[in-house]
Amino acid sequence: MAVKIRLARGGSKKRPHYAIVVADTRKPRDGRFLEKLGTYNPLLPKDSEDRVKMDMERVQHWLDHGAQPTDRVARFLESAGVRDKADRKNMKKAEPGDKAKKRAEEKAAKSAAPAEEAAAE
Repeated sequence: MAVKIRLARGGSKKRPHYAIVVADTRKPRDGRFLEKLGTYNPLLPKDSEDRVKMDMERVQHWLDHGAQPTDRVARFLESAGVRDKADRKNMKKAEPGDKAKKRAEEKAAKSAAPAEEAAAE
């Protein structure tokens, strides 16, 4: 059975809070889980101690037994010092598309042409 440490959403609309749970990967996000390990409240300030609460002993137990944390939970574990900081994939989401790159090159070429003419005189 593949097991993950992940978030299960609770709370009403626009007022989320999450439970940090150990669940079978085949179960739905808010479905059945094996054990609740902690809570995460994203509405609290980032420096608040109550924002992320985890039972580190149980988290370490599940990690030792092969549970894989999701990306968000892995970040919580990194900030708690349980896991080493991992290199994340840069999916180039902020990089402009081909058309935008081409427009920028044309604009740079147009602005460079008058500067070259002024330098030649």
